[in-house]
Amino acid sequence: MEQKSAEQKKSVKQSLFEIYDRKYKLLLVIPFLMLFLGLAQIGYQVHKTGELIKKDVSLKGGVVVTVPYGKDASVSLIESQISSRFPDNDIAVRVLRSAGAVVGILVEADIDGNDNLQVRNLLSAIESSLNTDLSKADYGIEIIGSSLGESFFRESLIALAIAFLFMGLVVFIYFRTLVPSAAVILAAFSDMVVALAVINLLGIKIGTAGIAAFLMLIGYSVDTDILLTVRVLKRKEGTVMDRIISSIKTGMTMTIIAIISTIVALAVTQSEVIRQIMLILLIGLIADIFNTWIQNVGLLRLYVESKAKKGIQI
Repeated sequence: MEQKSAEQKKSVKQSLFEIYDRKYKLLLVIPFLMLFLGLAQIGYQVHKTGELIKKDVSLKGGVVVTVPYGKDASVSLIESQISSRFPDNDIAVRVLRSAGAVVGILVEADIDGNDNLQVRNLLSAIESSLNTDLSKADYGIEIIGSSLGESFFRESLIALAIAFLFMGLVVFIYFRTLVPSAAVILAAFSDMVVALAVINLLGIKIGTAGIAAFLMLIGYSVDTDILLTVRVLKRKEGTVMDRIISSIKTGMTMTIIAIISTIVALAVTQSEVIRQIMLILLIGLIADIFNTWIQNVGLLRLYVESKAKKGIQI
């Protein structure tokens, strides 16, 4: 029985390898469909809201109130109670914890911080929902102007664009060939598009930490793509498929370790900032598996085959 089971596993593994080896052109449909759906979602988001992403107060401007609070609280209930007083504004409520214990409540509202009446109404709504007297509490209030939030967002996008541009420039300088370089850049771009689309679908509001996560994702994405491209184009031992399999073993080990690390961080962290960064990285790393080991592999194989037909050895 054990021998039969081992033979079946070997047969399944062989069948999957044959599909991966021989049907790589057909498999290219998967990452390109993911990219198309991601771009479609982002396009719909822009058409519906006029924005690429759902911004939080740090990028949109508003008021952040931090209230010391030592009791367990229902975030959804508090959020709905405050939102009922501000039906035209976005309200977000988070619980602050330290060593697993609740130490405070953080309320974000995209109201005009210079409007004293709105600020007083917000503080009154918080008092009612928490059943506490803020005049006796050492609460904190932070006001972010809409122009400042917009400036943060604009500068973050510029930083992201510059990082992506220089990444592409370095890749082109290193490989000095159009198709392999474009394949690396396309894979990184696809990772970011898929991650952004999924974040939008989940309804998560992105702040400055989220933009930083996309900057980190560029590095994670390019890592495996450059590993693959270097082994396929620069190394000469073995067949092209042998080099691809070798890079998969190394690259997938890197990616799986990174995925496990992000999952652990998501499970144990009490910081919303870290949680947002880890979630974006996790989605991007999962997308990178398809974009590197199917999309980039397929494009590289097409490139190598076209060179072979012309009598050029890679």
